[in-house]
Amino acid sequence: MSDSHAPEAPRSRPAAAGESALHAPGVSVRHTRGKGEPRFPDGPSADPAGSHFERRIRSFQPRRSRVTAGQADALQRLWPTWGLDIDGQRTIDLGELFGNDNPVVLEIGFGMGEATAQMAAAEPEINILAVDVHTPGQGNLLNLAEQQKLSNVRVGNGDAIILLREMLTEDSLDGLRVYFPDPWPKKRHHKRRLIQPEFLDLAATRLRPGALVHCATDWEPYAEQMLDVLTAHPDFENTQAGGGFAARPDFRPLTRFEGQGLDKGHVVNDLLFRRVQHADRTDQSPTGA
Repeated sequence: MSDSHAPEAPRSRPAAAGESALHAPGVSVRHTRGKGEPRFPDGPSADPAGSHFERRIRSFQPRRSRVTAGQADALQRLWPTWGLDIDGQRTIDLGELFGNDNPVVLEIGFGMGEATAQMAAAEPEINILAVDVHTPGQGNLLNLAEQQKLSNVRVGNGDAIILLREMLTEDSLDGLRVYFPDPWPKKRHHKRRLIQPEFLDLAATRLRPGALVHCATDWEPYAEQMLDVLTAHPDFENTQAGGGFAARPDFRPLTRFEGQGLDKGHVVNDLLFRRVQHADRTDQSPTGA
């Protein structure tokens, strides 16, 4: 990808009404918006898909925690170039989105984006479409991508199910990464967990044969459920000859969150499954997870 696709350097601007002119990186934004005024006029939408799609049980909990001035600046400046609102209203041309035809891996839930940035830097020939609903994390990943000149990262805002079902074409992805998803530990909330048979039915239609599905969690009951669900699904096979969990591959960085869990005695399990193609397979229209 050429440098022409890189975002422009930050530009100074006068302070908006109600906004301090003394913003500095790391300082939280406390801007009083008028009624109906968007939080980031040129940034991610608060609810990109709106009410266009049916209500369903969501596997994520939107987190609208405080955004620092640096994150807000990145969202304003870089979102038009490197951001994607998941509105479900159009089909995405991934080659056009990234400016090349390199393989694309979808990462669902990236937190603050440090691991995503490390993986993108280590494998510049792999495009990463990273999706999350955490606004500070979106801004932080955009900042990291700009600072490290990572032209192979795009940041998606919204529901990954809508992205998969409505906006991506069949066999368009070369990988799927789900690292440390919400385990929804209470039994009555298990239906909210992302890795379910219905989700895998949908993901299988968007993953090319041979694509790698990589999950990791430090919640052992969820790891066992993931292993059971993936093992039972006919479109995926375990890359481990004897079945079971895999060792953490070199390409997945050890994150701060993971390190904290390990310090507390948590056991982290990785799962590496590959998308298989059946000669007699007939795809059905995907349904919501």
